[in-house]
Amino acid sequence: MNDDKNALNRRSFLKASLLSGGGMMLTVNFLSAFKSAGKVGADQPADQWTELTGYIQITPDNRIKLICPNPEFGQNVMTSLPMIVAEELDADWKNVTVEMGPHDNVKLGPQFSGGSNSVRMYWKPLREAGAAARQMLREAAAQAWNVPVGEVTTRAGMLAHSSGKTAPYGAMAAKAATRPIPKELTLKSPKDFTIVRQSKKNVEGQKLVTGKPLFGLDYRVEGMLIAMIHHPPAFGMKLKSFDSAEALKMPGIKDVFSLKLYEEGFEQAGFDTRTFNDLLVIVGKTTWEVMNARKKLVAHWEPAGETRNVLSGRNGKREVTVPGALESSETQRQQMLEYAKKPAKELRRDGDPETAFKSAAQVIERTYTAPFLAHNCMEPMNYFAHVTDEKAILVGPLQSPGWIEPTISKLLNLPPEKIEIHMTRMGGGFGRRAYNHYLSEAALISRKVKAPVKLIYTREDDMTYGIYRPMYTATYRAALDANKKLIAFHVKGGGIPEHPIHPNRFPAGAVDNYLSEGWQIASNVTIGAFRAPGSNFNAAAEQSFLDELAEAMGQDPIQFRLDLLKRAKENPVGQNNDYDPDRYAGVLELVRDKAGWGKSGSEKYSRGVAAYFCHNSYAAHIVDMVTREGQPYVERVFSAMDCGIVVNPDAATNMVQGAVVDGIGNAFYGALTHKDGAPQQTNFDNYRIIRHNEAPKKIEVHFVQNDKDPTGLGEPPFPPVFGAVANALYKNKGRRFYNQPFKPELDKVI
Repeated sequence: MNDDKNALNRRSFLKASLLSGGGMMLTVNFLSAFKSAGKVGADQPADQWTELTGYIQITPDNRIKLICPNPEFGQNVMTSLPMIVAEELDADWKNVTVEMGPHDNVKLGPQFSGGSNSVRMYWKPLREAGAAARQMLREAAAQAWNVPVGEVTTRAGMLAHSSGKTAPYGAMAAKAATRPIPKELTLKSPKDFTIVRQSKKNVEGQKLVTGKPLFGLDYRVEGMLIAMIHHPPAFGMKLKSFDSAEALKMPGIKDVFSLKLYEEGFEQAGFDTRTFNDLLVIVGKTTWEVMNARKKLVAHWEPAGETRNVLSGRNGKREVTVPGALESSETQRQQMLEYAKKPAKELRRDGDPETAFKSAAQVIERTYTAPFLAHNCMEPMNYFAHVTDEKAILVGPLQSPGWIEPTISKLLNLPPEKIEIHMTRMGGGFGRRAYNHYLSEAALISRKVKAPVKLIYTREDDMTYGIYRPMYTATYRAALDANKKLIAFHVKGGGIPEHPIHPNRFPAGAVDNYLSEGWQIASNVTIGAFRAPGSNFNAAAEQSFLDELAEAMGQDPIQFRLDLLKRAKENPVGQNNDYDPDRYAGVLELVRDKAGWGKSGSEKYSRGVAAYFCHNSYAAHIVDMVTREGQPYVERVFSAMDCGIVVNPDAATNMVQGAVVDGIGNAFYGALTHKDGAPQQTNFDNYRIIRHNEAPKKIEVHFVQNDKDPTGLGEPPFPPVFGAVANALYKNKGRRFYNQPFKPELDKVI
């Protein structure tokens, strides 16, 4: 996908597949509604197949090509999703090649990478697709050999009969393509898996380490222009006027103009978040020329005032008022403290918590805070667009192609069939690329200049023109009776501009008297999903509080949690507990045993434990901290996960290890603050992230072995890292830290 001349209308991909290539092609329609594409002409060279989409293809010389439906941002779906197809197809993995498909959610399903959904969402449809193809191959062989279908077996891409007849899949592919799709499918038992549950190398690994052009920033076509946006210096401001005379004199500059992303009254879909609506755009030949010319622009800004957005989505159409003040982090914190004292929305109530707190022998109360966080994808936002009156071709990194297509259709007044969206590999996502405003901006710019354009954000644009993790706070209270028994639990959380509380999660269901409440403060600072939304704060606060509570009760922190889970299993409180106590306890017990918790051999470490459930999976960590050169350092981490069947163990281990490193870094250092609406951190010289020498020497990952369908893995290991670090830090420093990031407060006591 590095040449625009090869870009075909996505409907023509199917048409092209029917006219060229050979062998068998299967379209994979989401939720198993796949169908045979019929016999493919056998008179064309197999190399033409590389342009096909939504299919399983087998060449006459027995090569198998599988299309990955979901965008890849490092979570390894380009390897793990095809492994699922190949398993049921009974293919020889050595003969499989993989390509990323373009956007086509009619044939490829939702194509959304996010929410730890990819493998969970595609597990059954892809298994069925592979099983159907295998059955059709067996039927073709049976017909050719004049034997019953039931006597034809498969193994590693070969068909066989007890008479001694054998044939590679490729020899039967064309005949198989004429067979009807089987109505009844028999899927493999997990005990028979030969590809799934085996570690496979990343299918793009060699390209990555040899620097092949895989990312959006690598994409280019002949005649392509570069665009950048000069955005307001602060949230709450908009463009008043500008003077482009000097910028237009600079070499290579083609145009400077202002542009409105959404016209008045535009009905925004759920992920049409905008950061700034009025854009000052500069377009030129090269990135360097545009960057230099942008410095010559003279722009005048003015307060945006209160604005109103028209939103649509699951809650229906509604208007939302966005305040116009220039916000600062210090005043935001004060606001949060004031709101925390006010009545909040009740989210869940079990028993009579007020009476229990009044009768308590001891009440423990702690408040936790966390700042805005920037996603900091290593590859800043970018997208290519070539928009004409007839069609729009869009190429770049994004997590949710299906969500942006209706927006692009409305913005450009083009029907969906005239919009092609292609995904490149993403240099990080973490939720940031689920919000596709940068794609919309690129499309509008291309239409305006009537040329192919790539919009590029610099690192500074990315950090100051962002969609951030919200700012949060939560106060936890626990009531103990005279015997130090837990009799009531209360969590009241809020944030800017949303609260983080998940009311039905642990320890809800394990305490007789339970109350959860939430509140929120409107803001013009744009926020969005950030690797386990809400959970990444909840886990830190809740798991820190449970640790402190266990200590006050004189209990071992792991056994305390296990006792609560036992109660939730044997005598649950309430009906809506959204976790499985057995699986929750399972990861705690596994990490306890693997780390040797409570046994000799770890005396040099300050140990902290945390466990959490989110995105359908369970995670637990034990962090081992030491003091190194006067600073706390996480030297070892033991992790346990229950995410059902692990498709690719090596990749899954890497995913958990990445989450651990990311969590440690954000717990200690991550923060984006504002002053008078302006982000105070603009690049990595003042936005601190974890450094190589601060990563643990050892991260040991263990998975609970079971045959449950895969659940999520991208997000679940991330949230409890914060809590485990906080609890280890307490052991290391002898005092608790309640405000993230920990480093500024830590510096005051070292």
